Amino acid sequence: MLKLYNSLTRKIEPFKPINPPTVGIYTCGQTVYDYTHIGHGRKYVNDDVLRRTLSYLGYQVTHVQNVTDVGHLVSDADSGEDKLEKGAQKTGKTVWEVAQYFTDHFYHSLDKLNVFRPTVICRATDHIQEQIDLIKKIIDKGYGYDTSEAVYFDTAKFKNYSRLFSQKLEEKKVAVRKEVKTGEYKRNPADFVLWFKRVGRFKDHTMHWVSPWGDGFPGWHIECSAMSMKYLGETFDIHTGGQDHLTIHHPNEIAQAEAATGKPLAKYWVHSAFLLVEGKKMSKSLGNYYRVEDVEKKGFSSMALRYLYLTCHYRKQLNFTWDSLKASQEAYQSLSSQYLSLSRQKERSELSVEKLQKIDNYNQKFRQALEDDLNFPQALSVAWEVLKSNIPSSDKYDLLNSFNEIFGFQFTEEIITIPQEIQDLAKKRSALRKKGKFAEADKLRVEIEKKGYLIEDQDSNYRLKVIKAS
Repeated sequence: MLKLYNSLTRKIEPFKPINPPTVGIYTCGQTVYDYTHIGHGRKYVNDDVLRRTLSYLGYQVTHVQNVTDVGHLVSDADSGEDKLEKGAQKTGKTVWEVAQYFTDHFYHSLDKLNVFRPTVICRATDHIQEQIDLIKKIIDKGYGYDTSEAVYFDTAKFKNYSRLFSQKLEEKKVAVRKEVKTGEYKRNPADFVLWFKRVGRFKDHTMHWVSPWGDGFPGWHIECSAMSMKYLGETFDIHTGGQDHLTIHHPNEIAQAEAATGKPLAKYWVHSAFLLVEGKKMSKSLGNYYRVEDVEKKGFSSMALRYLYLTCHYRKQLNFTWDSLKASQEAYQSLSSQYLSLSRQKERSELSVEKLQKIDNYNQKFRQALEDDLNFPQALSVAWEVLKSNIPSSDKYDLLNSFNEIFGFQFTEEIITIPQEIQDLAKKRSALRKKGKFAEADKLRVEIEKKGYLIEDQDSNYRLKVIKAS
């Protein structure tokens, strides 16, 4: 039986869906105001392998994911600028153009990582009425209050709000910077916005709609509650997110949804840990902010990046380094090469009872790794055991093919993408060698190696290999 760590109870629990064999998953998607980076990639690959695992175990999955294209402020605590408007100012585009551009980039990045598209992709701006209807219910139940600047959720009236996900109220940081205003009319510091009014700092807000409380736009948290319940029902099976959602966003989702319905929003809450870069938080100011295309420009495969993600349990922080990615690329390249070699071996050998038992044992070990709170490092280990085993090649291939339904790798003959700059230098060097200008050609060889690539001469041709990150 599948067991998952439930962040809400802080326990590993047997997974028992509400209406088997169907399973509903809601995933917090991107706020589409900037580029998708490799930290996001890790989180969404984790969601992807969860979904793949559920399908592998025989469940019928409906996967819903939102696109936040309005209402998410720079601070999760309803302070600062709207992220979409900030993105518009930075890029010189309209907020609508910003949202579409970065939505496209988000899904293009996940396509590179071979992440399944959700069953339902829902934009916040396409579901304004659902959010307004939910806010009405919250107010009618006595949990919301109207002020001249915004409609707020009254956290003091929601029992156990301060203890959701075992967070203390003081850990919910509000207005940590002096220049940030959190709302003059809040009854409690932790109260959060359901609907922003187009007044004060938001009087010129570009995206706005008519509501019973005045012209304005929804808060960030309300969209997830409204859209998850629209597509999955008032209570559904699994809600996923990053660990950064534990303190504010997900407690707020729970509070507003359950205040309106009186029912639990989700049965299981699954959170992915952060990805660090060289032991530090990813940041543009530190120069360690990388997108999937940045990884590819350095000659690495997006599938090697996916492999790296799976070498670390989803609840543990993963420290990204170029050396660790290089090791993952080498491992993935070996796995890909062996898989493709096995795929070309069509003949099947007779199986003994002993080998049949081995095959069954490998299947069981793989399944046990999945069911053990998605232990993908262990699942990868089983795949390597299969490759080293003495079972027939055709059965190795069948096992690996089955395992790859979960891993989600795209095995190809060539997985290294060499940057155009390096390819041009290699061509120039080859031309010099053909003209007998070996001293000049050797200088280019040294330059290529300094940039992190090895050139191997093969008769009248050559081969480029990654030797280190540039």
